[in-house]
Amino acid sequence: MIRILLVEDDENSRLIVRDLLENVEDWEMIEAVSGPEGVDAAEACLPDLILMDVQLPGFDGLEAARRIKANSRLRHIPIIAVTSYAMSGDERRARQAGCEGYVTKPFQPTDLLETIRRLLP
Repeated sequence: MIRILLVEDDENSRLIVRDLLENVEDWEMIEAVSGPEGVDAAEACLPDLILMDVQLPGFDGLEAARRIKANSRLRHIPIIAVTSYAMSGDERRARQAGCEGYVTKPFQPTDLLETIRRLLP
């Protein structure tokens, strides 16, 4: 069973991703709603992949990604940054924080699935 951690504070966005991933693939979803909660969930469940919103309470998704990548037990987990505030240079900053993928909202379901499948171990 593939486990995907979704770190997203917006309930509607979580619902959209949850419905997409659970209906297209038989993937287990774990959810967190803040940067600190996302880091804690990654440590607790060791997911196969993380979908990380960039704008989060506590600390942002890029800081969460940096903390996850700094942990030797977690650094192998691919992280996809997901953002609705795509500005020039944001993808570069996400990759510098350790994210292997970058998707902007609103996303095409096929684009998100393709990115996830490409990064799954």
